[in-house]
Amino acid sequence: MAFLGVENSATGRRWIGPDAEEDRLAEAMEQQTRLPAPVCRVLARRGVAPEAAAAFLAPALRDLLPDPQSLREMERAAGRFLAAVTGDQRIAIFADYDVDGGASAALLLSWLRQMGRDATLYVPDRIDEGYGPNVPAMQALARAHDLIVCVDCGTLSHEAIAAADGAEVIVLDHHLGGETLPPALAVVNPNRQDETGDLGHLCAAGVVFLMLVELGRQLRAAGRKGPDLLQFLDLVALATVADVAPLTGVNRALVRQGLTVMARRARPGLVALADVSRMDTPPNAYHLGYLLGPRINAGGRIGEADLGARLLATDDPHEAAAIASKLDGLNTERREIESEVRAAALAQAEARGLDHPLVWAAGEGWHPGVVGIVASRLKETTNRPAVVIGLDGDTGKGSGRSVAGVDLGAAIQRLAAEGLLLKGGGHRMAAGLSVARDRLEPAMARLAELLARQGAGQAGPADLRLDGLLMPGAATVELIEQMDAAGPFGAGAAAPRFAFPDVEIGFAKRVGDTHLRLGFGDGLGARIDAIAFGAFDGPLGPLLEQHGGARFHLAGRLEVNSWGGRKKPQLRLEDAARA
Repeated sequence: MAFLGVENSATGRRWIGPDAEEDRLAEAMEQQTRLPAPVCRVLARRGVAPEAAAAFLAPALRDLLPDPQSLREMERAAGRFLAAVTGDQRIAIFADYDVDGGASAALLLSWLRQMGRDATLYVPDRIDEGYGPNVPAMQALARAHDLIVCVDCGTLSHEAIAAADGAEVIVLDHHLGGETLPPALAVVNPNRQDETGDLGHLCAAGVVFLMLVELGRQLRAAGRKGPDLLQFLDLVALATVADVAPLTGVNRALVRQGLTVMARRARPGLVALADVSRMDTPPNAYHLGYLLGPRINAGGRIGEADLGARLLATDDPHEAAAIASKLDGLNTERREIESEVRAAALAQAEARGLDHPLVWAAGEGWHPGVVGIVASRLKETTNRPAVVIGLDGDTGKGSGRSVAGVDLGAAIQRLAAEGLLLKGGGHRMAAGLSVARDRLEPAMARLAELLARQGAGQAGPADLRLDGLLMPGAATVELIEQMDAAGPFGAGAAAPRFAFPDVEIGFAKRVGDTHLRLGFGDGLGARIDAIAFGAFDGPLGPLLEQHGGARFHLAGRLEVNSWGGRKKPQLRLEDAARA
């Protein structure tokens, strides 16, 4: 039965509330822990037992951090890296051009700087070189270095790593591995086919951080002391959120501690980026994913590929301010390019049909730097895996994004093995590919077939899952802060979402071009403000702006709005239905 009887909301969704088992668990937790009922509902939804509630609300990284040596070849990789450091050998870091790659490179560069060493940073150009190691770059680096460390890339780069004559190569990655590994000295990757997969949710920066932990262990065994690793957790948190890694297990603890470190404003690059992003509150997962991450990515998408890594690694505030300003400008330019491609891609996908297992679009000259973002938008709109490809000459380069329960990376990798793609790889939720123009249609047809076998395309618009009911008077700052202790929230750990039943709207007005601000109450004196971003991009904004005194059920996520030194609760409104 639909929650509050809402079968078809303003945004076309069915509301789903807690089931009977979640109700029972929440009631038991409330009795045993004396925590507020809404907090207990959030914990019950996360599968937390009453006896584990206290530890979950205050996770200790030391209790959750895995043994680095549980990853294959970690001890060998760390030992070789340390030998290069102590032996004054020449080190190069080959990094991917996204946030995860930049943060991974910055982790190593910052650690090396504190050890009195430096390294060469190499980030390939997205358009000229594409993703991952390539033969010319690896040959050039090998001529001038003793050790090359590939971060957030390299697991499928057999030919390029084989070309690194005269240097040894270490791969620190998290992308899905193939049946064979490249000829590197060590490939540390929780998503190798011979790994258990227990740590498969780590991003590359998480893998790099574990190597820093192993380096610290090896240094202590030799009677030496390494850098304090807690100071690096801001970079791990940023990469984990921006790479949409699930915020569960150790990832949750890494991000939580990393946000605390970031709030100290000790890293010049992140301080400068927060300032140009106009962040005026302590950082949270939303800031990392939607304010900081896109700006860092803008360098790799449409600008200089190494800007993000350089920003995160620098200890010079003046250099940081200059790079942050440049990235902010590039991000504005990226949004304009994305808007044009998104409109064209959506029109093409709609003409092809949005009810298939795969939604895809391909266009002449679409910028390779924005196709991944546009794929994300198509996925969100249709609740289906989406692929967007930019065509140039005889080939196309594209990116795909998936939905929960559908492994896009494995399907793309199989397509490449079958010869329908020139190149392809990734992980469950995101993948990249290159395809010959004359194989585009059969490749997408085969990909749709593979995804259909996993259940893609069977769902309609995504149901809206709710944690329960709240009345406006119960939505206090104190309650919201208690619920936030169950976070951080993001991929794999959805923020709690509540319905406010049968409320009256006091005011509703458009803000900017597409947003809606409103106030609502229970009619008995209690009221709360709400903001609905992008409400006028769909039916939600017009419906509520022209409410005509009607009463509504409203649904969304609670947050604390800090303004002028005062805190007050606010609803991030996502949906509505007539009461």
